[in-house]
Amino acid sequence: MKTFLKLYIDSYRGLSPAAWLLALVMLINRTGSMVIPFLGIYMSSELGFSKPQIGIVLGCFGLGSVFGSWLGGWLTDKFGNFKIQLWSLILVIPLFLILPQFRSFHGLAVMIFLLTLVADTFRPANSVSVARYAKPENITRAYSLNRMAVNLGFSIGPALGGFLAKISYDWIFYGNALAAAVAAVVFIYFFRNRKPNVAAEKESNQAKETEVEIAEQKPTRNAYSDGLFIIFNIICVFFNMAFFQLLGTLPLYYKEIHLLEPDQIGLLLGFSGFVIVLFEMILVHMVEHRFSVKQIMLWGTVIAGISYMMLNVDYGIPWLFLAMFLLSTGEMLTLPFLATVSISRASKSNQGAYMGFNSLSFAVANVFCAYLGTYIAEHFGYNILWTGAGTTLLICALAYYWIINKMDKEKGLA
Repeated sequence: MKTFLKLYIDSYRGLSPAAWLLALVMLINRTGSMVIPFLGIYMSSELGFSKPQIGIVLGCFGLGSVFGSWLGGWLTDKFGNFKIQLWSLILVIPLFLILPQFRSFHGLAVMIFLLTLVADTFRPANSVSVARYAKPENITRAYSLNRMAVNLGFSIGPALGGFLAKISYDWIFYGNALAAAVAAVVFIYFFRNRKPNVAAEKESNQAKETEVEIAEQKPTRNAYSDGLFIIFNIICVFFNMAFFQLLGTLPLYYKEIHLLEPDQIGLLLGFSGFVIVLFEMILVHMVEHRFSVKQIMLWGTVIAGISYMMLNVDYGIPWLFLAMFLLSTGEMLTLPFLATVSISRASKSNQGAYMGFNSLSFAVANVFCAYLGTYIAEHFGYNILWTGAGTTLLICALAYYWIINKMDKEKGLA
C-alpha cells in the first residue's frame, strides 16, 4: 500500500500551481457532467422518443463536438485561450437552463448541437492553456493531471446526476449550469492576471523563430496523406463507435433490461471514472516500459471487447460492476496510447496536425455511434448490440496490432 501511494504521489510531484488550478477548473466543470449520461434515459422516459430519435439527438451531440473542437482551436489562435475558456463556460450556463423547455425532437436536437458546439470550444483552449502554464519538462504530466480531473469529475457527476434525476430530470440541467458557473468564477479568480510560465513562453518564441528554418528543410509527412496513419485513424473510428456505447446505449440498457433507478445507473457510470482516477497512472507506468505499444493496445482492446460480451449474460449487479471494471481497464490500456502512436508518427513541425487528425476520429465516431447503437437495440435487441460491439473491438485489437507493427517496420523498430 505504501509503495502504491509513493508511486501515485511521485507521479504528480513538481507540477506548477497553475497546472493544479487548471485541473481544479476542469474538475468542477466535469463534475457537472450529468446531462449526457442521462440524456438517452431522459428522452426515453420523459419525452417518449423512439430509440432512432434518441440516436439522432445523441448524434447531434457528436456533430456539435466536431464543429466546437474546430471552432475552439480557430478562436483560441485569434483571441487567446483565456477569453475562449471563459466565454465557453459563461455561454453554456443559459443553454443548460433553457434546455428543459425544448421537448420536441427537432428542438432538442438543435439545442444539443448548439450546447455541445459552445461547450467544446473550451477543450482546445484549455489544452493550449495547459501548455502555456506548465513547466516544459512536466508538460506530459500536466496533461495527465488534467485527464485525471476529467475522470474524477466524471465519476462524481453521473452519481450526483442520478440522485438529482430522482427528484426531476430538469435538475440535471440546472446542476450542469451551476457547475459551469462555479468553474467560471474559479477560473476568473485565479487566471485573470496570471502570467504564463516563463520557460514555456521562451520555448514558444523559439519555436516561432525556427518556423522559417523548418520550412526550408526537407518536407515532412502530411498527416492527411500518410497512408498508414489514415488506416490507423479509420480503425480508431470503429473502435470509438463500439467503445463509446458506454455513453449512449449502456445507460438505456441498465434502465430497460435491469430496471435500475437513475441513482444506481449514476453509481455504475461513476464507478468507471473512479477506477480510472485510482489506477490509470500506476497501470500505465507499470506496462509502458515492459511491453510494446502494440501489445498494450492489443490486450486493452481485447479486454474492452470482453467486457461488452459479458453483458449477454445476467448475474446481477455485481456482474455489471465487474464488466464496467474490465471496460475501464481496457480504456486505461488503450486510450492513452492512441496519443502515443499519433505523436510518435509526427515530426516536430506537424505534431498538431497529427493530434488533430486523431482527435477527429473521436468526433466522427460520436456522430454515428449513438444512432447505430440505438437502432440495433431497437430492431435486433441488446444481445446483438453487445455481441457486435464486442466483436468489433476484438477485430480492432488485431487491426491495431497489425497497423502499429507496419509503422514500426517502416521506422525500422520491428
